[in-house]
Amino acid sequence: MNGAFEHVSVMLQEVCDVFADTNEGVFLDATLGGAGHSAALLERHPQLRLLGIDQDDTALAAASQVLTTAGYGERVALRRARFDSVASIVAEEGIGSLAGALFDLGVSSPQFDVAERGFSYRFDAPLDMRMDQSQSFSADNVVNEYNVIELTKMLRRNADERHAHRIAHAIVAARPIRSTMQLSDVVSAAIPAPARRRGGHPAKRSFQAIRIEVNSELAILPEALRATIAALAPGARLAVLTYHSGEDRIVKSVMRSAETGNCSCPSHLPCACGAVRSVRRIRASRDASTAERESNPRSTSARLRVVEKLNEGDVE
Repeated sequence: MNGAFEHVSVMLQEVCDVFADTNEGVFLDATLGGAGHSAALLERHPQLRLLGIDQDDTALAAASQVLTTAGYGERVALRRARFDSVASIVAEEGIGSLAGALFDLGVSSPQFDVAERGFSYRFDAPLDMRMDQSQSFSADNVVNEYNVIELTKMLRRNADERHAHRIAHAIVAARPIRSTMQLSDVVSAAIPAPARRRGGHPAKRSFQAIRIEVNSELAILPEALRATIAALAPGARLAVLTYHSGEDRIVKSVMRSAETGNCSCPSHLPCACGAVRSVRRIRASRDASTAERESNPRSTSARLRVVEKLNEGDVE
């Protein structure tokens, strides 16, 4: 694989502002990537330690180099894992509770930009899209083995693709499909001409949906978020950056459930159902600044949501 793992961290200042009062303890970066957010937080908070998780070996190696070169090596523990392993990793590391946590969801720029990873419709490459390259299941399996019904459901579930059924039929009819460029051409041709002329590249949503399917991104997210909230110390914050509606719906739902304790009582009456609220919402900048969106187009769709762990027995 060629090229350095260089990734521009989205909403870096906004994330640092969220954790401005996080002075000591162990901070979890559940999607370490290029370690941009984590390096900035370690610089600002000399007593903070980092537990970084990523399933991409290339990202972990690059993050380790960045953090070691910056002089943070002794304050850092890195683990190769999916973020749904949060609970077990926190226990294995002997961490009583977390001082804060960050999920920056989606794909890092180098994963898009390195052709052989197969994430992008911009390059001709084998159908791959695996974040964890040790797993056997890849985009090739999805594209060439799912039936029309499975493909249609997957495209709608993972990308809100309006033309899912047409695309699914086109993919099945064109098999075998072996490259990203071939897939891009098949998907683009299946979309009505007026729709192809608006909303960016016509294959963008399909590639997103397949990537999410390959890496089980939406399937593992709810439990990962719930486990992280459970591991937070009172007063500690969880921040999540999402990049499409499917992710954001899940994050919003999990956070709302934690905020309300799944209370079933009428909103105008005191809670009488015994619901236990575990977090409160923190108002923070939801979107990247205009300047950032202009300089880093990948920040355009980013949304930031934040909650803070309550002390046991607190009522808000």
